[in-house]
Amino acid sequence: MEQHIRPKYACRHCEGSGDEDKPVFRIAPAPPSILPGSIVTSGLLAFILINKFCDHLPFYRQEKRFERIGAYISRQNMSNWMNKVYQSLQFLEDMFKEKIKEGPVLQMDETTVQVLGEDNRPDTSNSYMWLARGGPPRTPLVIYEYHETRSSQHAKDFLSGYSGYLQTDGYQGYEIALKDNDSIVHVGCLAHARRKFVEASKASKKAGSAQIAVKKIRKIYRIEEELRTENLDEQDFLDQRQMKVKPLLNDLKDWLDEKAVKIRPQSATGKAVAYTLGQWEKIVRYLDSPYLTPDNNAAERAIKPFVVGRKNWLFAGSPNGAKASSLFYSLIETAKENNLNPYGYLKWLFDQVAGLKGHNDREKLLPWNCDREKILKMTIKGL
Repeated sequence: MEQHIRPKYACRHCEGSGDEDKPVFRIAPAPPSILPGSIVTSGLLAFILINKFCDHLPFYRQEKRFERIGAYISRQNMSNWMNKVYQSLQFLEDMFKEKIKEGPVLQMDETTVQVLGEDNRPDTSNSYMWLARGGPPRTPLVIYEYHETRSSQHAKDFLSGYSGYLQTDGYQGYEIALKDNDSIVHVGCLAHARRKFVEASKASKKAGSAQIAVKKIRKIYRIEEELRTENLDEQDFLDQRQMKVKPLLNDLKDWLDEKAVKIRPQSATGKAVAYTLGQWEKIVRYLDSPYLTPDNNAAERAIKPFVVGRKNWLFAGSPNGAKASSLFYSLIETAKENNLNPYGYLKWLFDQVAGLKGHNDREKLLPWNCDREKILKMTIKGL
């Protein structure tokens, strides 16, 4: 238990000394808190939010866990705290959106989420959690955004003002969002093509064309991995990649062209071939930048915690709850990307926001500007 002792003092000799406008009894101000007037500490807040957004424990399960140790914290209290903290941290959303566009590459992905209480929509409707991963290579960022639909307009709005590479899967909405946009180069995902061939090989009882494609793609990844371990400078890396990987890609393309006219289009392998050829121009664009990888897997890894959590808590209780959860997922996944303990970062962040002096101090709240030594101590100390 954390106690703050604030002695109250009075001085009988002060009366008539000219400071009658001040109270006779004086007490030191309470320590700043992200939730003034609440008994909850920054450590407990961080613990509850990490339990939900990092360890996938819904509030009702946490309520039962607290009961077992004699602490009675209702799920409604936890939900209210989450929404109030979100209101205090909303300014970070704009900061993250600005910073993420400073890097050379953005990756995007999206997945479904069920949200209760949306205007003019049944509770069974599918809404979407969109994800972007990018920022400068040394200061990566992950941003979650909740929207009611999968409309390409959401991607278009998010990408406004960005110039660089955008890497995604084959969802047509991204292509629509980038129409007439000359400042963004759209890059495809080789892993999605590989996945379709893996599924086709599983559908067949004997080895066939799909397994040949998987082996060809495996060679491409092996060379890419080897080049990454050589610590080459950017131009040497690009030259080596062109020399060693491009012939493998050309070989795969020739094989796809050949199979496209021989394999039944409606077969699983035929569909995989058609998908890969349809994405080919975008897939091979990754060769042009040392910051690009063959796939969108980094974004998929960043969205996976949300997908796992969704299996546990099933739905968001309100649109405001979905918006709040998107920010906390952003903070936690960005902390991970910057090699920070997410519990320590949240606890430190809540303390810093409580004592924030003004607008100019907000930059220090970003994960790469934080006090790592203090966060480590907070993590060891715990609640």
